[in-house]
Amino acid sequence: MAHSNSAPTLGEATRVWWKIGILSFGGPAAQIALMHKEVVEDRQWLSEQQYLNALSFCMLLPGPEAMQLATYAGWRLHGTLGGLIAGLLFVIPGAFVIMALAAIYGAFGNVPLVEALLYGIKAAVLVIVVEALFRVAKKALSENLHWVIAAAAFVGIFFLSVPYPLIVLIAGLFGWFYGTRRHEHTDVDMTHVSVGKTTGTVVSWLAIWLLPLLALAQWGAPDILVEVGKFFSTLAVVTFGGAYAVLAYMAQDVVVQFGWLTAGEMVDALGLAETTPGPLILVTQFVGFLAGFKEGGFLLGASAAIVALWVTFAPCFLWIFAGAPYIEWISAQPRLKGALKAITAAVVGVILNLSIWFALHVLFQNVNRTQLGPVTLWVPDFASVEWLALFLFGLSCFLVFRLHWGIIQVLMVAAILGAALRLLL
Repeated sequence: MAHSNSAPTLGEATRVWWKIGILSFGGPAAQIALMHKEVVEDRQWLSEQQYLNALSFCMLLPGPEAMQLATYAGWRLHGTLGGLIAGLLFVIPGAFVIMALAAIYGAFGNVPLVEALLYGIKAAVLVIVVEALFRVAKKALSENLHWVIAAAAFVGIFFLSVPYPLIVLIAGLFGWFYGTRRHEHTDVDMTHVSVGKTTGTVVSWLAIWLLPLLALAQWGAPDILVEVGKFFSTLAVVTFGGAYAVLAYMAQDVVVQFGWLTAGEMVDALGLAETTPGPLILVTQFVGFLAGFKEGGFLLGASAAIVALWVTFAPCFLWIFAGAPYIEWISAQPRLKGALKAITAAVVGVILNLSIWFALHVLFQNVNRTQLGPVTLWVPDFASVEWLALFLFGLSCFLVFRLHWGIIQVLMVAAILGAALRLLL
């Protein structure tokens, strides 16, 4: 199945997946570039075209595209076992780190030094989200219609509180029908694909994903575990557009609807997830831990974190193992191309919503929610502006956009400088 004349052994591939898992800092773009270097450039395990087709397929899916791309590469080389190893090793190192950080944060989050360090991280995270907005917009908004879709999505989620899943559905349906007028159809030979085997794969992974949740509900587990499982299962299905789309949907719901975290804790969660290896979507594990920790201490927090991990990543294996044999066919379908482009454009509007929402809660102490009929307004108290946060945000903007510093460097500078100024002033 490998592209190279000398296909790697499972042991050789496992060592590479472990290396990628340990070094996968910097978010999806950096992770995809790292995998390209290791798998395509250095070892020729996949051809350039195979890699790009797989990347396009993973971008069609909900959830973390970089982790799913690693799973596909492992599957391509060594079947289901290879895919499991590649996907799990992409997640496990970061998951251990996040669990430790969440436990420390839950126990000592209000310690002055920890709070001071996180103060600077919040300002840097805001810049990272803005940079993601620019990066995605540059790729996604290639024609005027895409700008209209992005604007409509922003208005819908920011002012009208339209649920993110509904925005994705509307954009996808529009792109599905519009796509037939924009892209040509290409025939692909599918005689080698077994529909029966695909059905078995889907049923098996649905059971792996959902049966533990049914067991929790049936056995009378604490309500918070069931609620976390339901929420993040929904998240796994509807969050097209990668990690920042996940955050855009999750951030306000866990703060406003469920009350599991405060806005400041949500920004802290993102900042800590940015500084660790693995997919940024591991922030769901952090949120799950804090939700459970507040409800019943460390043991319940750890249980909620495991539930969040399970329902976040089990669906990723379902999408890849069921869809991998169809990648070439999917890449040739004009309707799916149109749906992807429309959904990606809508995600730009959703990330803009996330950027503004984060900015308001980082740069102002007090932000009031005002309802005018169907319209929701987030109004900051301008007398409560955080001048130090504004300075750190400006400095982080300079480091990122002018000097082109990496994410880890900017986070470290913002954290240390923010802590020093916060404790001295």
